[in-house]
Amino acid sequence: MTDIPITKNKVNKKKEEQIRDAVRNAVNLGELGRLALENDVDALTVLLEDPLISNPIYTLPDKINQKTIADFIKQHLLERERGEGLLMISTDAKGGVSAYYDINVWPQWSVCELGGAIRHDRQNSGQGGVGASTAFSWLFENIGVDLICETCSLDNIRTAKLLERAGFVFKCEIESKLPAGGFRPSLYWELKREDWHQ
Repeated sequence: MTDIPITKNKVNKKKEEQIRDAVRNAVNLGELGRLALENDVDALTVLLEDPLISNPIYTLPDKINQKTIADFIKQHLLERERGEGLLMISTDAKGGVSAYYDINVWPQWSVCELGGAIRHDRQNSGQGGVGASTAFSWLFENIGVDLICETCSLDNIRTAKLLERAGFVFKCEIESKLPAGGFRPSLYWELKREDWHQ
């Protein structure tokens, strides 16, 4: 297994606490979405029950049902209290979840990772790229991290191309640990704040 992030530059306590406070106080992801709460279990379960959405994402529970998604949301709310993670969702006019954003934060290194997916009816419309760009800017500007790292499966060409367009630099192939045990080969990418703003 490869622990991420690979780049680990210790920051001072003040910077670390600023990041933790930003995570603790985050209630929305810019215009993209809002914090996922316990009453969002049903709507998020509907999105993630689709295996075409959930199967490629190694950070999701092995089985998708109301209990596992309730636990998933609770886990992220606890991470938010520690300043180490967020779960955000986008909803449509009917209240359905159209996308989710899973953010892991390592405040001590000023690094985060963004995962997630958008519903099929919103794919191939440019929304994924625009949403990712908006999220990356928000993470740098509002959370205050200096580096974003990303992983994707070896065959996930769509995400690899999106990351290349956004300016991410491919670093290596790693072994990602699965929540239920085991490992998945993954491609690993990084984007520095100074490269994003060029």
